[in-house]
Amino acid sequence: MQRPIKTMLMRGGTSRGPFFLESDLPSDPQERNRILLEVMGSPDKRQIDGLGGANPLTSKVGIVSLGKDPGVDLNFLFAQVMVDQDIVDTSPNCGNMLAAVVPFALETGLLKAQSETTTFRVLTLNTGMQCDITVQTPNKVLTYDGLAKIDGVPGFSAPIKINFLDTAGSVCSGLLPTGHVVDTIDDIEVTCIDNGMPMVLMRARDLSRTGYESVAQLNADTELKKQIEVLRLKAGVLMGLGDVLKKSYPKMCLIAPPKEGGSIATRCFIPHVCHEAVGVLAAVTIGSACILEGSVARGIAKVPQTNPKLISVEHPTGEFTVELEVDPQDTQNVTKAALLRTARMIMRGEVMISNT
Repeated sequence: MQRPIKTMLMRGGTSRGPFFLESDLPSDPQERNRILLEVMGSPDKRQIDGLGGANPLTSKVGIVSLGKDPGVDLNFLFAQVMVDQDIVDTSPNCGNMLAAVVPFALETGLLKAQSETTTFRVLTLNTGMQCDITVQTPNKVLTYDGLAKIDGVPGFSAPIKINFLDTAGSVCSGLLPTGHVVDTIDDIEVTCIDNGMPMVLMRARDLSRTGYESVAQLNADTELKKQIEVLRLKAGVLMGLGDVLKKSYPKMCLIAPPKEGGSIATRCFIPHVCHEAVGVLAAVTIGSACILEGSVARGIAKVPQTNPKLISVEHPTGEFTVELEVDPQDTQNVTKAALLRTARMIMRGEVMISNT
């Protein structure tokens, strides 16, 4: 026997996955995670028996409920479901899936549209981060049609603006969790930073790579991936994250001078597979590193003198621009991060799970 659970398959930014109302899932985290593994078809490298797409970017889940804190409209819990492991990680954020939260809330009737545009404050339960998300609702009707274009997604869609209110130290103790702008691990200079996503940035040249390799080349580079994993495990301890062997963070990122007119070129690992693009909060964190004096990105990145600063993060399938505002009295302090994403509902209905 099987039983149904209501769901919507949503694309958020360059990610995709089923969204659920919190009330439709068990309150017990272990039972909830067991169901999410079954829903996605994990652990299995093809996720053939579930909704997962056999890639970390398409093995994600969103869980939404009404906000309970003052000023908060919606609560969002993000779950990264490992493809070939029976692990559901609710520790990190996901800025891409975040873009689909307000559309999901409007589609389900959890909240109502306000006017030509609708803005709601969302609390990401994973890390306690808040943001204001604005969607297009002409005549108080949600629309996915528009002229916004993001690299990594075909076609054009309605713009979704995300203003992050507090990103520094999302998982770690602060923006620079090791207390240093640069650390040296196994003779490799790295910047360990968390401005929305715990990350370790490394100059590609220091690992004898260009930083312009294709995703396929990097995924086939077993020697490099082994070296990066050794660095990741050691960085996790330095960042106060403990043993990160079974965690999806910190993300690892190779950086190089921009090649396509942007601010910096990147190749990110999430954490063992090279990202086809770059994560939303990863882009915010990388952009923040570009601004920091003495980081591994300085001398490589091209940073505008304006404030706010538009940082264009080049990635394998295009670029991602983030808007960072810095404190005029302390140019090392990023006070605001904003960006544009798109989203759409792909399917709504019921996903079947075993009745056990």
